[in-house]
Amino acid sequence: MIVIIGSVNMDLVLRVPRMPAPGETLAGEKFMTIPGGKGANQAVACARLSAGGARVAMVACVGGDAFGRQMRASLVANGIDDVCVDTIDGEATGIASIMVDRDGQNSIVLAAGANGRLDVEHIERARALIASASIVLLQLEVPIPTVLHAVEAAHALGKTVVLNPAPAQALPRELLQKIDYLILNEIEAAMLAEEQSDDIPQLADKLHRLGARNVVVTLGEKGVYGSFGKAGKRHQEARRVKAVDTTAAGDTFIGGFIAALEEGRGEFEAIAYGQAAAALSVTRAGAQTSIPMRDEVIL
Repeated sequence: MIVIIGSVNMDLVLRVPRMPAPGETLAGEKFMTIPGGKGANQAVACARLSAGGARVAMVACVGGDAFGRQMRASLVANGIDDVCVDTIDGEATGIASIMVDRDGQNSIVLAAGANGRLDVEHIERARALIASASIVLLQLEVPIPTVLHAVEAAHALGKTVVLNPAPAQALPRELLQKIDYLILNEIEAAMLAEEQSDDIPQLADKLHRLGARNVVVTLGEKGVYGSFGKAGKRHQEARRVKAVDTTAAGDTFIGGFIAALEEGRGEFEAIAYGQAAAALSVTRAGAQTSIPMRDEVIL
């Protein structure tokens, strides 16, 4: 089983001809509300991209509002166990305000809402669920003390711990030492490695020295760099597609990668599967609306 501990947001998506300049009022195009949040996106990607019968569960908080009800329904509709998704009455569900331009690039502002209420007590109540998992996946859109506690708990239980350290921020070294797979982009890699460098192998080596066992650096249209123990190190080129919207491409990659690991595939095969899924996702609009089903992904 895969357990995802993280954020649930409703995405408020506005298509724009281009990004507005500071102080500028710009006429937008299409507006949509689409289920999102890094945690929920990755959970949906794991569920859709896993082999039949693979169980996916989420530990999260939603608000006692219409968005919260919609987000829970979306998780359940994707086959995700919501027993540890708590509703916080009197709190708004997290939202992401997203502008997407005609080139498919996006600009995102978050309001944490109920995500900020996911605390250590929630992790303790979910300990039995975590104990039944093989892989535990986390991000940084919920409070850092909660992430630290969850990583400690999962590590102590002998689980494979995967961290996507996004949004980018400084993290204590002791956290990295409990991470089995660190999956991050080049900006996050430079920040965590504390080096102003675009030398990806160098950054990955530094992250290994800081404690991360395996490092996967996503490079957008430039591909993915994987640095693993037994499997070695290699850069894999991205598939060439026409991007419509890059929202949740990274989350889709992570879901595909984790689903493949859960099936017992090797790391570089898992990267290829995640890349194929992500390439398909960017040809579609939205976060969870863009994540493909397993039978759509061709390696």
